[in-house]
Amino acid sequence: MKLRKIMIIGVGNVGSTTAYTLINRGFCEEIALVDLNKELVYGHQQDLLDAAAYRQNMIKVSLREATDCADIDIAIICVTAGIAQKSREEELAGTSKIVSSIIPGMMKNGFKGIFLIATNPCDAITYQVWKLSGLPRHRVIGTGVWLDTMRLRRILGETMDIGPQSIDAFIVGEHGDSQFPVWSHSSVYGINLNHLEKRQIDFDQLGDKARKMGFEIASRKHCTEYGISSTIAEICQQILTNSHRALALSCILDGEYGYQNVAIGVPAILDQHGIKKIIELDFNDKEQQLFTHSIHIVKNYIKQLP
Repeated sequence: MKLRKIMIIGVGNVGSTTAYTLINRGFCEEIALVDLNKELVYGHQQDLLDAAAYRQNMIKVSLREATDCADIDIAIICVTAGIAQKSREEELAGTSKIVSSIIPGMMKNGFKGIFLIATNPCDAITYQVWKLSGLPRHRVIGTGVWLDTMRLRRILGETMDIGPQSIDAFIVGEHGDSQFPVWSHSSVYGINLNHLEKRQIDFDQLGDKARKMGFEIASRKHCTEYGISSTIAEICQQILTNSHRALALSCILDGEYGYQNVAIGVPAILDQHGIKKIIELDFNDKEQQLFTHSIHIVKNYIKQLP
């Protein structure tokens, strides 16, 4: 059996919590940690090994350099420039420089896996990794709006007293201020949300609440970690188990929705090779305008890349 190996580059709040989440899910055999702070990453390794000792299956937690990556299946980019939770545009200059220093060396040393980007601004950095790596677009994926989508489903579930897993509602566009819910395709077992409730619900207000949730959490605890780490682990699990499940991810477009050379959050089917297929939605006029606006926002970020 081929051992499944995941590398986490950047082992701060998100990276360390992702490693812990991966251990508890138990679907991979090695988690490789990469960080410039050797004392911190060693401490995380030993703490995580304590957690792994409780698993029935053997899970190795190793310390590596990013260039020691030829046998890695999924490389998760979690680096930050120390300015997390400022605007995503402010983060771009710092994180893009770090990414520029990492990806070429990984490719030179034989990386053949899938990149999963959780670093903000997610869509622009996903595009940057794609261009730097030279990999086919289906092997470069951003966490995109999947966490935003799950926040939306949670908020809808709390409001409508329905389990969030039963709600087929999702967000598309930039992982940022221009994202938006696709209400025209939102339903519970085929019944549109507007027709499901007799009482009046302000769905736009709920969508706005989901959009702002990350900053609301960070304003109180100075970071977000549990939700995004669960998002990362979920995406990895769907890839390594060849699930063919559709999630809302940051994907490189090549003609889909009429755009190319841009990464943006859209529904896509995952398999063991990465993105198997991008699902093209039939937007109404308002949604098309919002999507076009979001594309332009991301393209503006891309122009600022080094």
